[in-house]
Amino acid sequence: MKIVKISLGVLMVVILYAIFAILVPAGVFKTITPHFDGTVTKIQLPIAGPEDITIDLQSGLAFISVDDRRSNMAKSNSVNGGILLMNLSDSMSTLRNVTPADLNDFHPHGISLWKEPDGRMFLFVITHGANRDKQSVERFIWRNDSLIYLETILHPTLMTSPNDLTAVGERSFYVTNDHGYSNAGLGRTLEDYLQRSISYVNYYDGTGFRKVATDIAYANGINHSADLSKVYIASCTGRKVLIYDRDLVTGDLTLNERIRVNTGVDNIELDADGSLWIGAHPQLLKFASHAKDPTKHSPSQVIKLFKDEAGKYQLEEIYLNNGIEYSGSSVGAVYKNKILIGSVFEKSFLTCELKQ
Repeated sequence: MKIVKISLGVLMVVILYAIFAILVPAGVFKTITPHFDGTVTKIQLPIAGPEDITIDLQSGLAFISVDDRRSNMAKSNSVNGGILLMNLSDSMSTLRNVTPADLNDFHPHGISLWKEPDGRMFLFVITHGANRDKQSVERFIWRNDSLIYLETILHPTLMTSPNDLTAVGERSFYVTNDHGYSNAGLGRTLEDYLQRSISYVNYYDGTGFRKVATDIAYANGINHSADLSKVYIASCTGRKVLIYDRDLVTGDLTLNERIRVNTGVDNIELDADGSLWIGAHPQLLKFASHAKDPTKHSPSQVIKLFKDEAGKYQLEEIYLNNGIEYSGSSVGAVYKNKILIGSVFEKSFLTCELKQ
């Protein structure tokens, strides 16, 4: 009888742990009440998976990273990804594929745009090769209305699971490595479900890589302030946004602030005022199910972090739906009163116009 009571007690502890340490943080019990104060238009794409979007706020050029992950998971390297372009300052706003024609085994993920004072623009693109055996950053220059390949940058041990990056110079950038475990398996699964803080961020200074931020639970999206003094990192399973002070000389990062946002934060974009716009997964377990089965919807969310008059960050939920309208949102890039919302798997993206 005593053994039975002990067994039941252990079982109860395990159940309570699963509920409060895994299910609650994953948003299982979260109520989803769809809302958006504006109009929403869905734009179909020639290639699925607009996972990341970045916009040059001066010209209105929006670069969209696309890769058909479902097709490529079913059959490795079956569909090439690409970079699409939309000019938001043009009333027509037509889409154009600007991927260099000679690129093969190109499967883009996170992207970042760097603009020099003389107007030259460089696009940095994380790409995963066939069977994920090649993890690299491809660097391009935007010239004469075309994307021109410059070089491939990689590291065999420090960049094993790159997710997103933010350029801080013509050849320098920070890149998130979203898992401590580089290969799929039990270790990586437990890392996700137990929200283990073992992922990290690398800095490439133009000559080599080094770790500059560690102990992060699923380091996902990353971006920087306009003056380069701050770096923002999305801790997806940690449900936080981490703010680091950046040494302008060495590039070293020092953790300054943790902002709890209680959602699975993904890519980070900034508006003209320096506020952070973040695509997010409010129910992470539903997103995991959606990744395996397109018929299972995953709620989409865009949040905004902005500073109040006292200099404290405040959170505003801009967009939320239950996944029927749009599943698996990963980015919310803003240009004036427009928001472009992308997804990991959808063959479309949303153009949302905020009410004035």
